[in-house]
Amino acid sequence: MGEKFQKYRAANHPLPQQSYAWNLYGAGMDNMGKDGKPEPFPISEPNDDQMLVRIDSVSICFSDVKILKQGGSHPKLYNRNLAVEPTRLGHEVSLTVIKVGKNLADKYHPGQRLAVQPDIYQSGMSTAYGYTIPGGLVQYHCIGREVLETDEGACLLPVDDDMGYAESALLEPWGCVVAAYTQRRRLDPKPGGTMWIIGQPDDTTEYTFSKGLDAPATIVLTDAPASVKKLVSATKAKVIERNGLSINDYEALSKELTEKGFDDIVMLQPASADAVSQAAHFIARRGTMNLVGTKPLDGLAAVDLGRLHYDYIAFVGNNSTDIAASYGETRNRCELRTGGTAVFIGAGGPMGQMHIQRALELPNGPKIVIATEISDERLQTLVNMFTPLAEKQGRTLLIFNPNASRKSFHEFVMEATHGEGADDVVICVPVAALMEEGDTVMKPDGMMVLFAGVPIGTMGKVNLSNVYLSNAQYTGTSGLTIQDQASVMERRIAGTLSPGRVVAAIGGIETAAEAIQSVMESRYPGKVVIFPQIHNLPLISLKELKERLPEVAEKLGPNWMWTNAAEEALIEKLWQEPA
Repeated sequence: MGEKFQKYRAANHPLPQQSYAWNLYGAGMDNMGKDGKPEPFPISEPNDDQMLVRIDSVSICFSDVKILKQGGSHPKLYNRNLAVEPTRLGHEVSLTVIKVGKNLADKYHPGQRLAVQPDIYQSGMSTAYGYTIPGGLVQYHCIGREVLETDEGACLLPVDDDMGYAESALLEPWGCVVAAYTQRRRLDPKPGGTMWIIGQPDDTTEYTFSKGLDAPATIVLTDAPASVKKLVSATKAKVIERNGLSINDYEALSKELTEKGFDDIVMLQPASADAVSQAAHFIARRGTMNLVGTKPLDGLAAVDLGRLHYDYIAFVGNNSTDIAASYGETRNRCELRTGGTAVFIGAGGPMGQMHIQRALELPNGPKIVIATEISDERLQTLVNMFTPLAEKQGRTLLIFNPNASRKSFHEFVMEATHGEGADDVVICVPVAALMEEGDTVMKPDGMMVLFAGVPIGTMGKVNLSNVYLSNAQYTGTSGLTIQDQASVMERRIAGTLSPGRVVAAIGGIETAAEAIQSVMESRYPGKVVIFPQIHNLPLISLKELKERLPEVAEKLGPNWMWTNAAEEALIEKLWQEPA
């Protein structure tokens, strides 16, 4: 370990006279920084409830682009006047504690390394570091109660000493990938909630409800079978009957009886895709629709794809007479199927790469991984990055560019799966048409993961018949928890995950605006990482390091993979100790 790197690692150096920051004063690139450059600001002294921190690395995310484009109209900025109260981008961050206020001295200490969990709730209100709270595109700043006192406690994760700076910042996006395969949906009737049971007037089935019917405070019945009425009458719930409704009456019913929709909707022997589609509009956030039947719908159902991602609504179901058999995690999986075929749509971007890597490194993961992308260059990057890993793991990696093949996407997947379809389809691009197309290549008992979110209100047609007839799954997640980040770090320390594999380019503090522009343009086939403590480092792809920074390049791993040794060489060569 070099002398300069040792000083940097220990934070054993004087502070500079000022800290450079990329404040955001409104929508658009012209409002980031001043005259296209970061601004110098005095370094604040922390108060008793704050810490002064040094930002060591920032990974650029497409969410930064969204904030830049929307400015104060972004949902997490609540129409803030950024010209008066600017924010700062950068939520994928690694930092080092420099000074600690006296009220925090029992929890934190100078030199301590931390990663930020930016998805913050305070008194139930959604905020976020790098959004509502000015983020990490700065050299030094103070953090306090806005990060340390949240509904989930402090949103800071202590970083293992073996972790590098770039891979520590990447715990956040990697945590989002991990979260996509952890159960976020509510899969049981809501205690104290409102349940709506919709039946068929001529249904004489003897239904049971083995668990969960005692949870709702209110149960609304529409054309419910006699057996269900009897079950409901034995509960303590308030019972309301509204019979003979058409699908045009659903909205009025929801407005009459609920504020934000029904917590649980049960449809018995559904036949009409339009009826299912219309009822689904009135599922509350984190609500469930339980479909119980034995015959397929008369067509595809239109569902709000944005709500699957952002509101965590769940479609569950079964084809037995026990209505409760639909519920619970045992029936509703969220992990890729062992030994199956997983398709990743839009796999060439940074987040798609992470999904591919996770699938290949996952113990007992899919046997066949199919990556689709419309850029041959990005597909070639996937081949270079992951073919050796696939071979090592005994997996098969297939790539497909729909714009460069005579075969259709459907034909390619069906040929690869001998006509069975994919066990899992993961959508990594926010395009509703691709989500619909992904549904066409999924096995009847497959799973679709909507990792990329489309706006709420974006409708798409999918085969919901398979939910109750064959146990198909439709899931989506937005954000992450600190536990997700911690699980990524555990896998990194155990040697079963390499977060730095997705780094494609690096730059110094002056290049942050250019880095965000490069994400807009999809210039690099992977993550761009900024090192705020380094000046005069141009934005440079890892492939260019051999010519421009050979001392760093020689420390890269196979296929220009970023390593901690390369990071040490970078800091040793380019970091200038403040005078």
